Amino acid sequence: MNTSPLRVQMLGGFSIRRKEKTLRISDRSRKLCLLLAFLIWERKRPVPWEELAGLLHDCAKCIPNGKKLKLCEKHNIQISETERRNPFLLHAKLGAFLAMDRYGVEDKEIISAILNHTTGKPNMSLLDKIVYVADYIEPRRSKAENLEEIRKLAFLDLDQALYQILSDTLKYLDKGSGEIDNMTMKAYEYYHKKQQEPEQEENNDFKAV
Repeated sequence: MNTSPLRVQMLGGFSIRRKEKTLRISDRSRKLCLLLAFLIWERKRPVPWEELAGLLHDCAKCIPNGKKLKLCEKHNIQISETERRNPFLLHAKLGAFLAMDRYGVEDKEIISAILNHTTGKPNMSLLDKIVYVADYIEPRRSKAENLEEIRKLAFLDLDQALYQILSDTLKYLDKGSGEIDNMTMKAYEYYHKKQQEPEQEENNDFKAV
């Protein structure tokens, strides 16, 4: 599948700034996939999935917040109390719906990557991680803490970059900069535990000796 017609269809209603950001993240997702060598066997798919997920991840971002709420209610998309208070967060859920309903995407992993690119979730797939990290490290972002370190880390250890982003996001929100979504906390706790496992295994090996 050629993604060019989809680009034209989807980007037509975006502002210039949103178009540029979407294309940067799509490109960064593709580069992460290439560097990870994941596409060596995944290219059996008919669609360049990392590029498609990157293109569509923010397809609901420009919809006004009030309309996001109404569309989610209309299509029976679950809204948490945090999302109701912060409806901008709904662009991920609504974007996943639009990817299926408007753009004809059927691949469950692409839908999952769009759905979880804002909050993360426990036990993310490789594509989930790629789009989540690519969204955070996109070239025009400049204010996030440890950003340059994370940009380098993303091409060396994707899981470590993901954990660092989750950790920094919670620290930022904990300072009163925003409300913490429950799913982000669950994602952090899951990957924090994963970070401890190698250390625990090394300690157990030492005790066995």
